[in-house]
Amino acid sequence: MAIKGNKYGTHRVIEPQGVLTQAAWKIDNDMSKRYSNEIICDVISLNIDSASFTQIEEACGGDETKIGEMIMGIVAERGKQQNPVTGSGGMFIGKVAYIGEDLADRDLKVGDKIASLVSLSLTPLKIEKILAIHKDIDRVDIVGQAVLFESGIYAKLPDDMSEPLALAALDVAGAPAQARKLPKEGDSVLILGANGKSGVLCGYEAMKKVGPKGNVVGVVRNPAQVPALMELGVYNKVIVASATEPIAVLEAALEANDGKEYDISISCVNIESCEMSAILPVRDDGIVYFFSMATSFTKAALGAEGIGKDVTMIVGNGYTKDHAEITLNVLRENEKLRKLFDEKYC
Repeated sequence: MAIKGNKYGTHRVIEPQGVLTQAAWKIDNDMSKRYSNEIICDVISLNIDSASFTQIEEACGGDETKIGEMIMGIVAERGKQQNPVTGSGGMFIGKVAYIGEDLADRDLKVGDKIASLVSLSLTPLKIEKILAIHKDIDRVDIVGQAVLFESGIYAKLPDDMSEPLALAALDVAGAPAQARKLPKEGDSVLILGANGKSGVLCGYEAMKKVGPKGNVVGVVRNPAQVPALMELGVYNKVIVASATEPIAVLEAALEANDGKEYDISISCVNIESCEMSAILPVRDDGIVYFFSMATSFTKAALGAEGIGKDVTMIVGNGYTKDHAEITLNVLRENEKLRKLFDEKYC
């Protein structure tokens, strides 16, 4: 009988001792070790966190061979895919290869295809070979294995959509679920990074929640993206400004909201130094939701203090109750979004 490990995976921590696997510098990715409360999967693809992939791609000058070598190096050194610069990871899809006996009562069997809903930054991962790198969608196809702990969450891949489509949506599942939960009818919502996966899904959920009396405004850098976004019907308005230029964002955002500050902003950007663009346009007692892993929470906290903004700032927790089903249902409900994801991310 296999040994039982810690529910949260601390039995796999190598250094430093006493921390959880996300905070650990190095974890044990030896897949020959079988614990009674672990699931081991044969990994098909990694979806690298957007901020992490952007940093890796820039560091490698866009060279795919170097990108692959950097990812292999991180995993070999740390036992997990956790970018040492951004601290973020991503998620995987794979086929269940082993289910510990303590988890036998789960609705899961060997051979099932699942998507991990916990970050690669805490997931033991072993890569044998990189098969392909898809730079345009932050995806890496591999031969390898990964561990899910007893506490780890996952979703079975649905039968009514392709694996790449489900992975693309589930990669950002926490964001649209929050965009459904945070606003109320009649609210104004500002979404930075409006053209990305999480941005359009948030826009769709926010539009449903705020209703006809609300106002959902997207922010993009490229004016060429505006017509297609408006055609999707997930924003009332789309403004053009760089999220790294907070005053420009503030001025354009206020103009798009009849001069009024916003009730909520959602930051879905994948680059640094965008904190104040999310904070400045929001009213006192409003909400700023940072879904971006490129966020510096020091900059956000001190920046809000420095301009005298009394706002509630929420860390972009990738887990929200029922987030997987909420996100997949967006693609089932909206044919335009599903077509966009099929064409752009699959």
